Amino acid sequence: MEHTHAPIQADFFLGCLSPTGFRGYFHELARQPGLALWLIKAGPGCGKSTLMKQLAQKAEQQGQSIERVHCASDPDSLDGVVFLGQRAAIVDATAPHALDPAYPVAHEQVVSLYHTLNQAYLQENREEIQRLFDLCSRFQGRAARYVSAAGGILLDSRRTAACTTDFEKVRKEAARLAARYLPSLPGPGFACDRLLSAVTPQGRIVYSGTIAALTDRQVVLQDETGAASRLLLELLRDAALQKGHRVIVCWCPMAPGDKIDHLIFPDLRLAFVTANSWHPLHFEGQRTIRCVRFNTQPTLSCRRKRLRFNQKAAADLLEQASAMQASAKQNHDLLEEFYKAAADFSQVEAIGRETASAMGLPEPPADCAPAQNTL
Repeated sequence: MEHTHAPIQADFFLGCLSPTGFRGYFHELARQPGLALWLIKAGPGCGKSTLMKQLAQKAEQQGQSIERVHCASDPDSLDGVVFLGQRAAIVDATAPHALDPAYPVAHEQVVSLYHTLNQAYLQENREEIQRLFDLCSRFQGRAARYVSAAGGILLDSRRTAACTTDFEKVRKEAARLAARYLPSLPGPGFACDRLLSAVTPQGRIVYSGTIAALTDRQVVLQDETGAASRLLLELLRDAALQKGHRVIVCWCPMAPGDKIDHLIFPDLRLAFVTANSWHPLHFEGQRTIRCVRFNTQPTLSCRRKRLRFNQKAAADLLEQASAMQASAKQNHDLLEEFYKAAADFSQVEAIGRETASAMGLPEPPADCAPAQNTL
């Protein structure tokens, strides 16, 4: 994205636990035109996140615009950083969002930290390491089942509300909004896929500050079930691409690839966002569209008891999912201690400086050893 305003620091996710398992958009980032990509390969706790944080911090100090990509399994850690000015990105390319270069060296550079590990030490502790890996997988599996169950319930709510929605009214509203807010531009449009929210060990997280950082104008769609906003945002995305706009498409973590939650237009300083009990959003001077206006009220009213039950049941399930993720993280933290003890951080620091130079970024400080748990 091109920017004419003050430098931007935005926060997103590129992957999350969804009703169909882990869903990531790392491959979509890799296909972003003109973006040079660095792929970090390393074990847990080897300083990947710390290195990326330090590169991001230095870029911020130099007044550069960046996107921080957070890890949904540990939002305090980074899965990547996009340097908008350099049109470059560095990402954690290990499971569950493993990436391999499609055009090695020509397009992607691999930054491996595996050779910085003391193999003998890790092999000596093989049984405990395997046990902790297995525990992490077990708790993540339980979390996935809770998220899957919640996703089914929320889909039932959306379908229930859809039965009472006048979609012709939604289409007309989308056309009006597109005509008012999206002027025609020369050239093709382009969409970037992101996640603004996710179910995490800390509960449901929404990076609402990103919307405030990237936009001055917000059209808020108040829609509890997402039945009307789903179609409205799809139509607005399609209109934006046809009119030559660049748009950040923020997918719903409970229906990634199927339901859009938000559309952000940094070049227009404009956003269309969905607000509900899952991600309550409010901005000074916002325009609000209450999506109940698209419902047949008498028909919807007789189904409110079912919708309230679904909302509470889904909330309870997602709370349990977060608890299971927190248990997985506790074991992952223990796992990281083995890899920290095995890592030669002087080598990691040297690799960090080489990577910063290759990316055209300021060098990170000579201290890449993680002070706290990092992925």
